[in-house]
Order: sequence, then C-alpha cells, then structure tokens
Amino acid sequence: MKHMFIKSMAIAATLMLAWNCSDESSSNPAQTANDTQPFTVTSEVWWIVTDQSSYLIQQPNENGVQLVTDAWSKPVGVYNSADKSISDINSGAVIMTDVDLSTLLRITPERTVIGLDGTVTNLDNNTVIKPADPIEIPQSSSSTPVVVVTTSSSAPASSATIPSSADTTANVSSAAKDSVSSSSAKSSSSSAKSSSSSAKSSSSSQGNGGQNDPEASKYEGAGKGGQQGWATRYWDCCMPSCGWNENSGGNPTKYCDAKGKNFVQGGQSICSGGQNTTCTSQIPIIASDKVAYAFAAVPAADGGKCGKCFALTFTGGGKYESKANHQALAGKTLVVMASNIGGDVNHGQFDIMIPGGGRGAFDGCGQMGWGSQGEQYGGLLSDCEKQVGYDGDLLSKRKECLKGKCNEVFKNDEQAKEGCMFLATWMEAAGNPNHEFKEVECPQALKAKW
Repeated sequence: MKHMFIKSMAIAATLMLAWNCSDESSSNPAQTANDTQPFTVTSEVWWIVTDQSSYLIQQPNENGVQLVTDAWSKPVGVYNSADKSISDINSGAVIMTDVDLSTLLRITPERTVIGLDGTVTNLDNNTVIKPADPIEIPQSSSSTPVVVVTTSSSAPASSATIPSSADTTANVSSAAKDSVSSSSAKSSSSSAKSSSSSAKSSSSSQGNGGQNDPEASKYEGAGKGGQQGWATRYWDCCMPSCGWNENSGGNPTKYCDAKGKNFVQGGQSICSGGQNTTCTSQIPIIASDKVAYAFAAVPAADGGKCGKCFALTFTGGGKYESKANHQALAGKTLVVMASNIGGDVNHGQFDIMIPGGGRGAFDGCGQMGWGSQGEQYGGLLSDCEKQVGYDGDLLSKRKECLKGKCNEVFKNDEQAKEGCMFLATWMEAAGNPNHEFKEVECPQALKAKW
C-alpha cells in the first residue's frame, strides 16, 4: 500500500491552479460531456489531494450515501463515515482508509477553498477571509489517510460536504461511529451575528426532568473560574457517536428508531444508511431558573469523554456578538453530558443538542415528520436573526420569533417542540454564548436519559 498525503493550503491551491491551466490538453470525458470547470460544486465538499489526483467527498444524499467524485463530480466511490474508509463504486473494494474529514480542506460553490484555520482563499491562493482569532483544530490520531491499492479499482475518490457561508467556519456534523455531528461555530447568517436560546420556558415539561430539581442548587455557578469556551447548537437526528460500545467504554447512550421515539439496539445510524437516530427524549431539561441540563457534542479529540459532564456558566457575552439576549443569560449554568463528537468542534466549544438548532453537514431528520429546520448551520434562530435584524429590542424580538417557529415546525411533535422552546426561553435566544466550564459529577436527570 502507499500513503496519501494531505497538502498544505498553499500547495493545494497551487495544484488546483495547475489543474485548471492544464485543462486545454486534458481529455477528461466528464469535462467534455458537461462542459464545466473542475471543482464546480453546488455545496461545500471535502477535498482529498493524492499524489495522483484530487477527489471530492460529497454530502450524504437522500438515502444517506456519501458519494466520492472526481474533480468534475463524476462518482467514483462511496465514503463510509463509520470506519472512515472509501470503497470503489463498482467493485465495492476498500481503496482508501483513515480518511479523517476534520483534516481536509473544503471547496465552496463560490470556488473558494476553506483552510483548516478558517482562512478562505480563491483559486489563485489569494486570501479572501482571514479569521481574526486563530481557531484550534483538534488533531486526529491518524491524519494521513491510507490508499489501499487494489487491482479492481481505479484511482480512489469520494466526497462529502460541509456547507458554510464565506465568512463563517462551519463545524462538521455527522452521525458516523467515529466522527459525528455538530453545528457551526457561527450562525449561518451572512453576518457574524449568532443565534441562540432563551430564558425559562413555561412549556418545559415537569416530566422531562422538571423544574426545581433537587440537585439543581449544587450546580449553580459551578463553571465559574474554569476554562473559557462558548456554546453552539445542533440537532441532526443522527445516531450519537457514544451510541457505539467501542466509543463509550461499554456504556453506550440510548438511540432510537427513525421517528426518534422507540429505543432500539444494533443497526446503523440513519446518516450512514441505517435507521438509528438520536432519541427525542434527550432534549434539554430545565432544572431551575438558574440551572438546566442537556446533551452535547464535544471535540473529536475528546472522543473518550462519552458520558462525562461539564458545567457551563454563562458570562453574559457572545463569541460573535454580545446583545441583551446574552446578558440575560449571564450567571445561568447549563450542565452538559457528552454524547457525541464533532470533527470541527474546537476546545472549549460545546455543541448543544437542541431540536431546530441546525442540521450541520448531515440530515437524518427526514422521517421525523417535522417542518423546515431552518438554516443548515444555526437552525431556526439563525432564521429569526435575519428576520428581526440586529438592532432594537432583540431580547423580546428573537425570543418571540423563535417561539413562533418552534410551535409551527414541531406542531406534530410535542417533545421536540419542548426542546426547541428551551432555546427560546431558558437560553434567552442567545446565539453562541460565552461560558466558563469545569468537569462535574453528572446529575441524575441526565443519567436517566443516557
């Protein structure tokens, strides 16, 4: 076998330019048939650069299959998110292993390239956007994919997309066994504004953990003085990474059928061709005015943290903006239990599971019977941010907008609606709020839902 090396941003851009310059002498049949330029995509894709060519990993289709294509979008393989391998589309033989999506560059529909640090360049390697602050990227234990040479396959290829607007850094979302879902670090809105959740909700059911939880008082302010971080949100319906025995140390979290209601055992994630989903019983729980509980995705580098809990005490500010919504959240503590991992979730970032919080790169919610989930990254709150704008009485405007969307989108699912309302009430519709966090003992309410 031989190794496939992922090139640096500059080298990758140079390769792309060289490819474009050699088009006139190329006889690629896909190019001739479609009369399109290479790397023309309709949504963001992961870009694999080998020593022979370039390939694109596409976003899962309606059947949950992730195709791998050549540079002209001609299918050549299939990506398996469970074991991070690529199989030949004709023979089914594995032709590439250890394909860690978090280590790959991305190509956008605007034909720009997003680097691992969030830098966006055009095809000539000219910087379009340079993040103001460095973004920590978790390092994979195996960042060098391995190409498996087989006699039955042609050059490997496969692609999946991580949609993101030009001025945001989106997080990989997936229900794969090893690399799972998360929402974007920013709102998917074109501005740097962010979407959020809100204060105490009258719609939160007593039965889902209930208000005035006897344990709540011991978690008040429990994250203060800890490490700095921020919270994002997602709900892609994919089976959580911690649902696999090998990922959870033999203590897997529950997972459900395609409707998210009935517990099941065995099978595959709905986001990788199976029918297993996140259970809607794992929606956030309001314990008191000051304390709430939820499940969350942590950085892929922290994949061993399945079942561990962390207290996030909000500071009153936001990662991309600080509005009245963030100020209203100050002093509240959200205790989260790690049930999933995100390939692009950074250190200090916790991706909270909230229905309507955004699908991320994968969407396993097709059989749930829900309405539109809003922006792919940021969900219904991002829609509301655009709708009400970024000035005026945002505390009430964003909350009321989000409540209306929760009621409409989840009108046929009371449990999911309750989870959506958590963002509009207890979380004060505050997008990407900053927090201080510490590891804590898990509350019984979360253990019972695990």
